[in-house]
Amino acid sequence: MTLIKTCRIFRGVLPLAATLLIAFSAIAQDNQKLAQEADKIHRKILAIDTHNDTALRINNPNSKPGGANPQVSFQKMKDGGLDAAFFAIYVGQESRDSAGLAKATAFADDQLRKFKSYTENYKGAAIAYNSKDLLRNKREGTTSVVLAIENGYVFQKNISLVKHFADMGVVAVTLCHNKNNDICDASMDTAPEHHGLSPFGVEVVKEMNRLKLIIDVSHASTESLFDILEVSTLPIIASHSGVWNIKNHNRNLRDNEIKAIAAKGGLIQVATGRFFLSDKPKEEVTVSDIANHIDYVVKLVGIDHVGIGTDFDGGGGVVGLEGADKMKNITIELLKRGYSEEDIAKFWGKNLLTILHKHGK
Repeated sequence: MTLIKTCRIFRGVLPLAATLLIAFSAIAQDNQKLAQEADKIHRKILAIDTHNDTALRINNPNSKPGGANPQVSFQKMKDGGLDAAFFAIYVGQESRDSAGLAKATAFADDQLRKFKSYTENYKGAAIAYNSKDLLRNKREGTTSVVLAIENGYVFQKNISLVKHFADMGVVAVTLCHNKNNDICDASMDTAPEHHGLSPFGVEVVKEMNRLKLIIDVSHASTESLFDILEVSTLPIIASHSGVWNIKNHNRNLRDNEIKAIAAKGGLIQVATGRFFLSDKPKEEVTVSDIANHIDYVVKLVGIDHVGIGTDFDGGGGVVGLEGADKMKNITIELLKRGYSEEDIAKFWGKNLLTILHKHGK
């Protein structure tokens, strides 16, 4: 190659490189501005995650790999601008005979007491039992823990146990997990048992309404969900679910389910587990995929009926949202998509506060 040709090539490459550098610089500046805007928003709003499985990892750090380094900690919540989270005591389902049921209740009791003690002894965190607690803790810079149970299996076949757990400070209960129980059918079980709510399940829903406990239908079958909506006089939530029309997964909600929940004043809290979001390889699923599900719900039923339920330490998390310290990345993505500050405030906490107010909390 002659010297003249080489010079001509460099004359062509240099302007392109300069253009790319300017473009990358502009993107970096835009991202910095969005991050600053997200910081500003999170200082003002109440940000709530309605589902994680972290309590069991904190209570039992050696129970499984990674247990000593959970996706959620009170410090990570602070770093990510997350003011409050529903810490669920997940109860795996074993036999439904008297011994198995009693064991489940005893386990939930023990784990609730341990996590309450852990929170009460942690400087800078406190249990929130209602909306006033959440708002006060926000003002004082205190991280809020909301107690929940995942799997109404713990109620055994004894309606008095609903009040027992309400008296322990539980605010929300996911009625089932992946298997049918004595309350209702589950979305992941192989065949229906009750074709929705059982007679005992109807009692449970009514008692939860009476005690102002939030009913969570994530994991419930479609028949169960519609039965619950028919019986409940208070709004319900799906604490960690996705959109079936984006990802065909039995745990996700179909359009008629989303519309029915919203029509009764309820919430669809979008989960962050890769398997609920996309068929793409794990390393390609990002915060953008979470936002696609949020967008879908908003377009279908409006901003007043959507929020976030990460399912951290239970399968949640994607690239860019590996833990609670990265929560502001959701806000940044929503800002990119044109959501207003008021929209974002509703998404993160105002919608959930509305549910609590309707429950007298």
